[in-house]
Amino acid sequence: MTYAVTPNSSAERVLDLRASRKALIAGSLGNLAEWYEFAIYAYMAPVFAPLFFPSDNPTASILSTFLVFALAFFLRPVGAVVFGRLTDRVGRRPVLAMIIGLMAVATTVIGLLPTHAQVGVLAPVLLTLCRVGQGLSAGGEMGGAVSLMVESAPSNKRGVYGSWSFVGTTLGFVLGGGVATILATVLSEDQLTSWGWRIGFLLAAPMGVVILYLRMRVDETPHFKQMTVERAASDASSAPQRRSPVYLLVTMGAVVVYNAVGNTFMVGMPAFLSKSFEMSFERSYLLALITGLVAAIFMPVFGALSDRVGRRPVLLWGSVAVVALSYPLYAMLGFGFRGGLIALAIAGVLIGAVGGPMPAFLSERFPTRSRATGISVTYALSVALFGGTAPYIITWLASATGDPLSAAYYTLGCAAVSVVALLTIRGVDREQHRAELED
Repeated sequence: MTYAVTPNSSAERVLDLRASRKALIAGSLGNLAEWYEFAIYAYMAPVFAPLFFPSDNPTASILSTFLVFALAFFLRPVGAVVFGRLTDRVGRRPVLAMIIGLMAVATTVIGLLPTHAQVGVLAPVLLTLCRVGQGLSAGGEMGGAVSLMVESAPSNKRGVYGSWSFVGTTLGFVLGGGVATILATVLSEDQLTSWGWRIGFLLAAPMGVVILYLRMRVDETPHFKQMTVERAASDASSAPQRRSPVYLLVTMGAVVVYNAVGNTFMVGMPAFLSKSFEMSFERSYLLALITGLVAAIFMPVFGALSDRVGRRPVLLWGSVAVVALSYPLYAMLGFGFRGGLIALAIAGVLIGAVGGPMPAFLSERFPTRSRATGISVTYALSVALFGGTAPYIITWLASATGDPLSAAYYTLGCAAVSVVALLTIRGVDREQHRAELED
């Protein structure tokens, strides 16, 4: 099936649904690999934390490991600027291939690192350097992948196409949790601690090779091709206006809820459940896996809904639901495995509601020639401040207060930020548009 395009048309540039689907697969699988590699670190943290950060206090070791986990998130804005600008200048396809190569190498090396007992302080230093590589590559991945997928989609299906970016992200969590659960189930504690934890990281190598191959075969997006022609034919005066700081802050604020709810209920949940509620690793991993599966199922549903009713209404009501349900869901975790199962299944639906429309929402906030940079930077800043720190913060809150339910206030507060951002977004957009007309 093809779509007719006139030379001056910007409404519909997708010429070939086959190319569109190839972009969908290459983009979503790259997100899957990226977040698998982040997730396996978080899920294996309680196991290898003492190997790199030995301490008499187990909680201190885990917190140190999560600080290194958060470091990669803080480096994402740097990677977002570097790779985002490169993606907007060179193209989606070549830069995304470069990014997946860097991510796969950094993750594989973690699986080969010596421990503190073998090389002393060099072990955590090397681990930190690998996380730097992961953080830089992840910073550019989101903007490039979302641009590739949404720009390759029919205009009336951007929501559902874009949702698969976060489906890939969520399935990466699921895959990381699944691998961690299998390892924790089939290996003894001694085997898991001595060498078993490395397996999850080493799997990044074949995964990276497959996705690199797929990305090298994908076509450049029709939007980018047309923008390249227009850029060559125009002068500097035709460049698009810069987005105001308030516009960027509001956009970033809308993303906060997804980063907070995803990183608390999926990434940080196994360690949180094991420390705060003394749940076994096997059960806590399984619950996180179920959360991710539910989220992955509902993301395309809410992405498709946003194609019908708009991005903002779906995101707004999803954020309001997170505010209302955060405390009850954390309270249900105290009722054992069954209570946790119900709570985290509901959390999965909430993640789907705020995650499904988000990629298309972000893509539509920026023009083609600055789209990858805009998405990458706003998303990276949000995830650095409210996502990468989430496992550390909820673990610290529960430990410092002695009350596991205090962790709920973090998720609730982050969702409230997004509610405010989404409520004010129309006014901010009008001001931006007025400024562009006056300039």
